[in-house]
Amino acid sequence: MIFRRLLHLAWSTVLLLFAVPAAASSCEPIPRGSSQITFSGWAGPTLPVFLHHPQSAGADSPIIFVMHGVNRDGDRYRDEWRDLAEQHGFIVVVPNFGREHFPTTASYNLGNIFDEMQKASPRAQWSFSAIEPLFDDIVCRLDGQQRDYALYGHSAGGQFVHRYVAFADAPRLRVAVAANSGWYTMPDERTFPYGWGGVAGGLVDPATAFSRPLTVLLGTADTDRDDPNLRRNEAADRQGLTRLARGETFFATARDRARERQLPFAWRIAYAPGIAHSNAGMASHAIPYLLAASGHRPDIGERTTGDRQD
Repeated sequence: MIFRRLLHLAWSTVLLLFAVPAAASSCEPIPRGSSQITFSGWAGPTLPVFLHHPQSAGADSPIIFVMHGVNRDGDRYRDEWRDLAEQHGFIVVVPNFGREHFPTTASYNLGNIFDEMQKASPRAQWSFSAIEPLFDDIVCRLDGQQRDYALYGHSAGGQFVHRYVAFADAPRLRVAVAANSGWYTMPDERTFPYGWGGVAGGLVDPATAFSRPLTVLLGTADTDRDDPNLRRNEAADRQGLTRLARGETFFATARDRARERQLPFAWRIAYAPGIAHSNAGMASHAIPYLLAASGHRPDIGERTTGDRQD
């Protein structure tokens, strides 16, 4: 009997020793430089993910998620952020929400909260719900020590970001930048998708949303009323006739509502002078806001971005 117990104990120890390395190697490392992986660790479809892992990055280097625009071209967005990542030492992660599984504004920009018929989707299948588990996957692959992340989006990606700040479960979001969004889900009682009301009533906690550090970043030359990708209808035009004007309306509406409710307000508005509708043009202006709270000092040289916080 004693011999059997000793044999069982020895065998259990052997299994434990072999099990630990297997668990530790379950995440395939991310190589230095630019690469692509696939991510399936959430309830939605498998996502291609484009990355850049700088040579200078360490175990605690900031992770910045970059959300692509309407063309679903995550590889281009990654490439436009690559030099900035090398310069400042952060890791770029661009999940690609392709048209095969996310064909519409509702399924990507609006978070897949509702389908085109306004039928509610399970929260686990919201496009927003991919970000937190993807963050865990990236940290595992880096064997990293990161505890939070930054989120940036341009155009349709900016729409994703400002709605993510309002609607998503995002306990590890450190800071967000929404750049040159075409139109907004306003922080008021208007019916979703133009406001937080209607079918979306109760999905947003204003105190949480307003306390998340969001920068509304606007190119001062993003004023082309004839841009074919600019939404033009009565509800959108109430926000303003250009992306620049709509962004200013969005920020002012949020600021005023927070004041009315006496809620803490961590949002700010900032400007990229002379920049039109260009992710590449906006990216460098976003760096100070994305890295300011990370403990990494961005090497930004002469800063030309103007900002205001109310």
